[in-house]
Amino acid sequence: MAYRVGVDVGGSFTDFAVFSETDATIFTLKVLSRPDAPGAEIVRGLDVLKERHGIEPSAISYFTHGTTVGVNTVIQRNGQDVALFTTLNFEDVLQIARLKIPQIHNLYSRRPNPLIPRWRVFGINERIDATGHILIEPSHVDVADAVARAKAAGATGIVISFLHSYRNPANELAVKSMIAEIAPGLPVFCSSEIWPIIREYERTITAVISGYVQPKVAHYLDSFERVLRERGVACPLHITKTNGGVMGIEQAKAECVQMILSGTASGVIGAGYLAKTCGLLKVLSLDIGGTSADMAVIIDGTPQYGVGELIGDFQIHVPSVSVSSVGQGGGSIAWVDELGILKVGPDSAGSTPGPVCYGRGGERPTLTDAVAASNLIGHMPLGYGAVTVDHAAARAAIAPLAQKLGLSVEQTAGNIIEISVSSMYAEASGLISRYGIDPREFHLFAFGGAGPMLACFLARELNMRGVVVPPTPGVVSALGGLIADLKNDFIRTLYVDLDHAGVTQVASPYVALKATALDWLHRKQGHAGDATLAVSADMRYRGQSYEIETPLEEAWINEANAAAIAGAFHAEHERIFGHADENASVQMVNLRVVISGATAKPGIRALPRANRPVQPMQQITAWFDGAPHEVSLYARGSLLAGHEIASPAIIVQEDTTTVVPPGFSITVDAFGNLLIALNHEAREHGH
Repeated sequence: MAYRVGVDVGGSFTDFAVFSETDATIFTLKVLSRPDAPGAEIVRGLDVLKERHGIEPSAISYFTHGTTVGVNTVIQRNGQDVALFTTLNFEDVLQIARLKIPQIHNLYSRRPNPLIPRWRVFGINERIDATGHILIEPSHVDVADAVARAKAAGATGIVISFLHSYRNPANELAVKSMIAEIAPGLPVFCSSEIWPIIREYERTITAVISGYVQPKVAHYLDSFERVLRERGVACPLHITKTNGGVMGIEQAKAECVQMILSGTASGVIGAGYLAKTCGLLKVLSLDIGGTSADMAVIIDGTPQYGVGELIGDFQIHVPSVSVSSVGQGGGSIAWVDELGILKVGPDSAGSTPGPVCYGRGGERPTLTDAVAASNLIGHMPLGYGAVTVDHAAARAAIAPLAQKLGLSVEQTAGNIIEISVSSMYAEASGLISRYGIDPREFHLFAFGGAGPMLACFLARELNMRGVVVPPTPGVVSALGGLIADLKNDFIRTLYVDLDHAGVTQVASPYVALKATALDWLHRKQGHAGDATLAVSADMRYRGQSYEIETPLEEAWINEANAAAIAGAFHAEHERIFGHADENASVQMVNLRVVISGATAKPGIRALPRANRPVQPMQQITAWFDGAPHEVSLYARGSLLAGHEIASPAIIVQEDTTTVVPPGFSITVDAFGNLLIALNHEAREHGH
């Protein structure tokens, strides 16, 4: 038998999804993450697969992995000390950025310090004009001097980003070649090779982030690959990408910016696949792990994409699954500030030491401790038996906060939950506004170790249709990586007017992009199946300072059909903004090609139909909103299709706990998903 394995390394747990190619079934497991010894969790997971399921590493035919090492490197600012080579007199590109302050209503808000300080930025006397014509070629003497100064400043790598290199990369490539002669072995990253887009700052910051994280990412992936090989995993290894696809491990080492959001993207891809399978066309995904709560809009199984996603304090401009994150995870620490105000996060206890109730050395109360102190979790071991919840320890940890606030432990725990949910509400509201959606039409698709624990509270505040909890919510991110297709984006800046003359300049770049894309999929990734191509263009009305990505038909490009291309743009502008000007001149700024190759997908099996009502395991007393309630406790494994449950209820399973406060009704659908509907009582509470 052959098995396909998807792995997601989170802050608290590492999740495995295993797909049998023989019978198309899937099973899952969790092990504790080891930030103190990266890679140890992978070894442990492989050992468990062998011990419990008899799966030898040599039987694994496909292995994909999502990681947060890149984004964590930017957030923690512990990447390599890279220098930046710019066009002479443009050395302030990172300081000037876009002249925007992070908080536009706060006059004291300051832009973050750049990842590369000004003393490691060096101007090179070179110049290419906006048409791509070389005006000044770089000199070997000038480059040698800049390299010497960069090394004296402590640089261990160099990023090159010159004006107009998206039009002509010759000067960047020439300097890269010179550096290879002057300082062999010094890593060099060219903006024209990383993501060749128009606009100097956007191209530069994307290249800087890629170079900044590259050593840590490459070291992590090298170690990851070595561990798997030593254990006997011989198949090609894949890494999930920021755009929701997967790529080979060698590309991931070289193009780190393409996988910097791989962990969060995997979860959204998995959620979209499962939501579409059970017939839900409009969902807002909610992935809560140990450190953060991540949300994304998914329509008809497809996540919404964007550019300019925030990585720590900075934006990257490669295509990304659009995810909004807030520092409210299960390990987020609760504390009282100097003014006596209760706060939650953004600091997290992670998996080491973790929440106090896990009994692993944690001393500061967390969101998970608040839920445990309310007796909402801990009625069976968590994380496939990895953790047993100590309710008394959770209450003892919260007691000092309760004393400071003059409240009971239960009231304080309820307030901690409410503060966390309020932070998620604020983040979700921004996401809802960005895409112009009505939350009353959407379900909240909850996953991650803590997603089902808090989803109903958030859905109540957002006045959503309800909550959906899949059968194995704790490992959806691992499943997402497992089912993600091979996928890559290619871009060419054209900057042409969409008139008769301009449209004839599109076909040749498109043919080149298509050929490059097909070569990537079939030769570099070894995909033998069919390719799917999606063509689009970033377009705008002449004079606008922003573009709209507009889907195109290949035939329009081949036929130089300016009217059809412009018509698609007018329609997209009308859809987004409610108006269009069909008499205005249109410009095509970037041409895009996205290629994908399908991977095997697991089957989703239907549950047997229930022929009698489900009986609770027991009745317990738990606190919702600071007040005690009698609550029915159910085992997820006892639920069959068609079962109906009244709230309040707690549903326990090996990878998570689903908490349903009063005001909801619960139905089990044909595939075992919990459909938790928000009724009138809960809607009134949310308003």
